[in-house]
Amino acid sequence: MSSEASAVNYRQIVSDGLWSKNAITVQLLGLCPALAVSGSVVNGLGMGLATAVVLALSNAAVSLARSQVPDEIRLPIFVMIIASATTCIEFVMQAYAFEMYQVLGIFIALITTNCNVLGRAEAFAAKNPVLPSMIDGFVMGLGFLLVLVLLGAMRELLGNGTLFANMDLLFGAGAKDWVVHPFSADYPGFLFAVLPPGAFFFLGLIIAGKNVIDQKIKAREKARAVPAAKTSRRVRTTG
Repeated sequence: MSSEASAVNYRQIVSDGLWSKNAITVQLLGLCPALAVSGSVVNGLGMGLATAVVLALSNAAVSLARSQVPDEIRLPIFVMIIASATTCIEFVMQAYAFEMYQVLGIFIALITTNCNVLGRAEAFAAKNPVLPSMIDGFVMGLGFLLVLVLLGAMRELLGNGTLFANMDLLFGAGAKDWVVHPFSADYPGFLFAVLPPGAFFFLGLIIAGKNVIDQKIKAREKARAVPAAKTSRRVRTTG
């Protein structure tokens, strides 16, 4: 077990989860909740936190049980583990953030069927020790959360002219004053941004922006590699 843990590249796990294998911008998984509940920052944050916690808990549980689960029934067992973790998160939200739970509605329960959650259980947790599996699940969830928050911020800002509105749904009455109004008080709003077509449009902009950044990084790396390949080393010989 220790040799397995030492062979894990934690830097690669973080890079994959946040950027190179991001669930939304690269793998295009979990788009249903991403598009449906990303109308504001608080909605994206609430859904992202719930998903990240479920990913971390389910990955840890799958890793613990991986040697005891026969291959023939591993997928049903993984789904039961994920469903149990999702139910725990539902109970916690009902107890401490009931209004947020009502806003997110059925999409909390649908975390059980999120392809990203089951995919990480099958692709990583079923093959690695507990700690790397938990970190992988949390980082994958964190990448999911960041995209949801960014998408929610874009839609809330342009749609309603606010940022961080209704944060008290997650953080209590003290968070009511966190709302920011970047525009003037008579901002008319942009209805398209908060409608479902707006979710598709702004998510497309995020994915396109990431692709542009990736292309620039690859071009820069290629430009650095070419001079290094052309450089030759002269060897001086004397008779």
